[in-house]
Amino acid sequence: MSTTAQILTILIGIGGFVLVLVLVRKGYLKERFAAIWLFIGVGMILLALFRPFLDKLSEALGIQSGTTTLFVIAILVILGVLLQLSIAVSRSEDKMRDLAEAIALLSASPGDEPSSPVEPGDER
Repeated sequence: MSTTAQILTILIGIGGFVLVLVLVRKGYLKERFAAIWLFIGVGMILLALFRPFLDKLSEALGIQSGTTTLFVIAILVILGVLLQLSIAVSRSEDKMRDLAEAIALLSASPGDEPSSPVEPGDER
């Protein structure tokens, strides 16, 4: 990995780290998810700083460049995070639907019949 690529990777990792901290501070990002993103940023910085390890890993995987290995690892980790977030969204949607159903059941009075739609010109 060239020195320019190493510096760029470190700057991207630091920028991501700072961005996550700002988002948590402003309340846009929950701590639960912030930990994952901070871990990713620190991992990128560490892999960029320890070039010999990254070069050996690249060689073992048959990849010519350490930079490519670093970004392949980053993409795989981000895909894992995306899967985890998709699961969280699915669970939230299920909970929201259950709550909406419970509210609908609680707000319906016993003995009330569902009202039919009002036809235009039909006065009630």
